[in-house]
Amino acid sequence: MLTAAQVPKGSFYHYFGSKEAFGEAVLETYFAGYLARMDLLLSQPGTAAQRLSGYFDDWLDSQTGDEASSRCPVVKLGAEVSDLSESMRAALERGTRCITERLARCIDAGRADGSLSAPADSRAAAVTLYQNWLGASLLAKIARDRAPLDTAMAGTRQLLGLTQNV
Repeated sequence: MLTAAQVPKGSFYHYFGSKEAFGEAVLETYFAGYLARMDLLLSQPGTAAQRLSGYFDDWLDSQTGDEASSRCPVVKLGAEVSDLSESMRAALERGTRCITERLARCIDAGRADGSLSAPADSRAAAVTLYQNWLGASLLAKIARDRAPLDTAMAGTRQLLGLTQNV
């Protein structure tokens, strides 16, 4: 990797104590960008139901587009690095917790504005949604088929009590 990037080994270890520290920094950078995008999507004008629909539409688009670099590294790395690196596993856990917290807040806002008939436990609903979408993204990658993501979207709409025309 260092040779391909034309970075001397000494320079790499000047900035990162190990490959594991580099991996953790990569994940933290990814989550910072992802959460900024998520904040943008969840702060758009409209009801909370419309904002959540926009977020999940964006997820579907990012996982089915032609650009592989936009696909979720949590899907790509989650299972592999969680068994090998405690610091990278912890970075993944922190990042995914931030995602589900944002989803839970938006679900609460949707119940408050009347646009969602979501379950009372918004945290559990947010975790369920994230788990469904993460699994669907992995299955879509394996099958090279968007059907699992379409199923996740249908389940999301059902769980949140959304109509097709939100």
